[in-house]
Amino acid sequence: MIKSINHIGIAVTNLEEAIETFRKIFQFTEVHREDVPDQKIKVASFKVGDMLIELTYSTSPDGPIGKFIEKNGGKGGLHHIAFESDNVGEELKRIEAEGIALVDKAPRQGAHEMMIAFMHPKSTAGVLMEICQPKN
Repeated sequence: MIKSINHIGIAVTNLEEAIETFRKIFQFTEVHREDVPDQKIKVASFKVGDMLIELTYSTSPDGPIGKFIEKNGGKGGLHHIAFESDNVGEELKRIEAEGIALVDKAPRQGAHEMMIAFMHPKSTAGVLMEICQPKN
């Protein structure tokens, strides 16, 4: 079952500059940093209330964030909205049965030690949506 919004993913072209810009806006003190080599990204995230903002920086132009930035005229921007679930695998089956196209047919490892999967934006009004499940 989908329980809540977990995080908002923002693609950035300069991670350090983006951290400082968002720090000025949200006044956070702690930043979680993580490399996710299989997705070819570096992540910096911080809390706003109970939700994470995830800044994603591409480490390779052929990675998903690199392709997004290229398609977006070399600029970053809102990349995805992630919804927390108690069982990503079951949600994928249910959502696919509803006729929603999936990017991922099975959960995979993501940042923050979560299992993740994406729905295809062609089925979700042009918005890339992620389902995530914290490892407990």
